[in-house]
Amino acid sequence: MTDQPTALDLPQVDPLPPHTQAYFDKCVEKLGMVPNVLRAYAFDIAKLDAFAAMYNDLMLAPSGLSKLEREMIAVVVSSINKCFYCLTAHGAAVRQLSGDPKLGEMLVMNWRVAPLDARQRAMLEFAEKVTVASATIEEHHRDALRQVGFTDRDIWDIASVTGFYNMSNRMASATDMRPNDAYHAQAR
Repeated sequence: MTDQPTALDLPQVDPLPPHTQAYFDKCVEKLGMVPNVLRAYAFDIAKLDAFAAMYNDLMLAPSGLSKLEREMIAVVVSSINKCFYCLTAHGAAVRQLSGDPKLGEMLVMNWRVAPLDARQRAMLEFAEKVTVASATIEEHHRDALRQVGFTDRDIWDIASVTGFYNMSNRMASATDMRPNDAYHAQAR
């Protein structure tokens, strides 16, 4: 594979609009790279802007879910969907945010073996249910989240993050999106 972020021949807009270039520059400053998922979407700036806005809202905006919890959802959903890109990128984020490389690996391989508290376990059970059988979700599934302290807004956020990664996993797999090499060694 060449330097393309996907198997599709969709070259990045060149030159990038100033707001996109500024966003990419900020990524390099904070992460040391432009994530390939952003490069993949950069063939159509409107699509990139929509993707980035949704990602930034779900993963970085204020929420009753911590950043680590949101990354944990991303990894568990990606594990179920076998998404190489997201497992690599978000596995690195879990390792970094938790300070625990084992936790990242456990979530990638089989989240049920991870030493999770009741809140995290309920959250990931719900994310798994949304991923594999969303039409079977009933009130008792949402109530199980409430019983461990999640608010209805938190339940919305769990469902939103889960839905976003199900979509992202499918896009990444369908286009053979490849993670940046740097992710593989982070926080190990």
